[in-house]
Amino acid sequence: MRFNRILISTTLVIVALVVQVSVLARLQLPGATPDLLLLTVLGLALVYGHTSGAIIGFGAGLLADLAPPADHAVGRYALVLCVIGYAAGLTKPESGQHRSATAPMVVVAVAAVSSTLLYAGVGALVGDTAARHVGIVGLLLTATLYDLLLAPFTVPVVMAIARRADPDPLSETTSGGTGAGGDNAIGWISGGSGGKLARGGMKPRRGSGLVGARGGGMLSRATSRTSVGRIKDVKRL
Repeated sequence: MRFNRILISTTLVIVALVVQVSVLARLQLPGATPDLLLLTVLGLALVYGHTSGAIIGFGAGLLADLAPPADHAVGRYALVLCVIGYAAGLTKPESGQHRSATAPMVVVAVAAVSSTLLYAGVGALVGDTAARHVGIVGLLLTATLYDLLLAPFTVPVVMAIARRADPDPLSETTSGGTGAGGDNAIGWISGGSGGKLARGGMKPRRGSGLVGARGGGMLSRATSRTSVGRIKDVKRL
């Protein structure tokens, strides 16, 4: 990962974790708690891809495991966010940017359900049965609802900050290659100069490659004409 990505990802993750622990966790909402940290990881993974998404997810989950008042095994949420960040990064298009907001919202909904199920599954493996007492169905519904309501105010902001801090070269070449000197510049050099030479705007020197190319074209035309005349004579005979 680049230094800009590490810096901006660490800053956003720390801010999201502080807001979640100090504000969202104290709202006492029914069911699950809005997962601002998950939405931040999703926004960064949608911009940086699956590899960076997995690394950021693991680091963010590890911070959440160590931050008070965490009462679960260390590494549990790190594993969940690592898998979620990797899977969300796989949905990044080749152009580097999503054309509409539908795909990110679908990713948020699937991630909310998947993270809850993975968290409960890992907890069952280590002997944590808290999800059974609360009710897994209620957790799934409330987690998905809260994350979808919070996503329009979080994910686009995170994605915009991530792109501005460390622009994607794929999106730059896709959007700016035609204007700033990509294929158009090559076409302008080849097509434009060739057009001027063909019109006679620039006089080539004698003995240059252009004259040789023209001379070769005239010789080939003359040769083709003579060969055609010979073929016609043979046909006449």
